[in-house]
Amino acid sequence: MIVIVLSGAAVRLTGSGLGCPDWPTCFHGRISGSMSIHPLIEYANRMVTVTLVILTAVTFVASLLRTPRRRDLVWFSASLIFGVIADAVLGGFVVYSKLNPWLVSLHMLLSLAMVVVSAVLYHRSKYIYGEGARADVRDPHFRLIARLLWVPFIMLLITGTMTTGSGPHAGSSQGQLTARRLPFAFSSATWVHSLAALLFIGLVGGLLLTIWNSPVPRPLQLGVRRLVVIALIQGTIGATQYLTHVPAALVELHILGAVSLTIGVTQFHLRQSAHDREPGTEKRKYSPSSRRS
Repeated sequence: MIVIVLSGAAVRLTGSGLGCPDWPTCFHGRISGSMSIHPLIEYANRMVTVTLVILTAVTFVASLLRTPRRRDLVWFSASLIFGVIADAVLGGFVVYSKLNPWLVSLHMLLSLAMVVVSAVLYHRSKYIYGEGARADVRDPHFRLIARLLWVPFIMLLITGTMTTGSGPHAGSSQGQLTARRLPFAFSSATWVHSLAALLFIGLVGGLLLTIWNSPVPRPLQLGVRRLVVIALIQGTIGATQYLTHVPAALVELHILGAVSLTIGVTQFHLRQSAHDREPGTEKRKYSPSSRRS
């Protein structure tokens, strides 16, 4: 899921969005296009999608064959399949609409939503959930905060995609049809996104100060600290890319940070309750004997 987000961003940032003008084939019914750079990059992104469909299908079959079968793992695995297919179909609409910026932004947000579902599935596969399973709330106040934190975070993601959609990287290159941009100034979108970023950083920074001086379990402290570190790095990259006229490499790095922050917010939410681990998934403590084995 992380690779599909980054490869999709690479398609836009290298101007390869129309490298394959047809979908699901590349060009005039052919599976692959020419050996030039733009069709290769676009086609590589599509191959990542195919690989992802196969992996999610295998995960779904594994959830069905699991003994005992867990309904939550089945549903999350199935939702990944539908989500990836929906994202691929949306990618087809993006191509045939000649990189409509609204659809491109929605494409990015749907991909990040699939990252969230993947992180939840991975977490639940390690812990016991269901009727009768232990689910001790670590702190009811911080659980509420963790839920409310999704509101400014989603605002941050939406304003970020709006900024990219109005920016210089349209996804097309010289010789191709110039892709449209969102109907507002890039500078204005950047300031709105910056305000959303400052709000989020301020919230997680204040949460860190509060949680560090509270008698809460260490997993919550570590989760907030991770959020603050990633958010500060993200803010630094964002400011740098704006001041350096939005180079493609920094935008790609900024998108990687967005994925990391998405996983961090999801993990912080999941850490609000304590669950017993599934047998065989316990963390092994280091010892000389374990090292020799």
